Amino acid sequence: MLERIIPPGFTPAMLPAPQSAGAQLTKRYCVQCHNLANPAMHGAKRWPSVVERMVPRMEGKGNMGKLMAEMMAGVEAPGAREKQAIIAYLNRHAQKEIDPARVPELNAPAAESFRLACGQCHVLPDPRRHTAKEWPAVVARMRKNMDWMNRVVSSKPNPVEPQLKIEDINAFLARHARK
Repeated sequence: MLERIIPPGFTPAMLPAPQSAGAQLTKRYCVQCHNLANPAMHGAKRWPSVVERMVPRMEGKGNMGKLMAEMMAGVEAPGAREKQAIIAYLNRHAQKEIDPARVPELNAPAAESFRLACGQCHVLPDPRRHTAKEWPAVVARMRKNMDWMNRVVSSKPNPVEPQLKIEDINAFLARHARK
């Protein structure tokens, strides 16, 4: 229904703790309307508000009135306990946000492409999540996601859009990556 909201490619087998109740509930409810979200798509602070926003939509009470109710006909919404289990699961496996105190360079020009590109979709990830060797593949996957979601990727310079340089993003991440 709303597949374009979340890029394809994250499969149920890729969920952390895929047999857990939280993973099972996430697979059951979230894919009714869009592609499966990686729990690391958002930080723990953001997931509760995302789930709280989605449940009324599943109940047909979203911001489009009668049209929302018609769109959601046949969609099942989680009950209160299930909703809390989903939030707990997503929070447990959420993106670990970068600590600006540990990485003072975060606010410097050398990190601008990283801040602008990554901040369009999720919290800024802790570079220690991957090694310097692993980050380029992650950045390449994120670039494909940005293209797919029509986010700013700067494939052609445009003076009114921020200029995101993949090489700058990879260099920043490599400097602060897990050893």
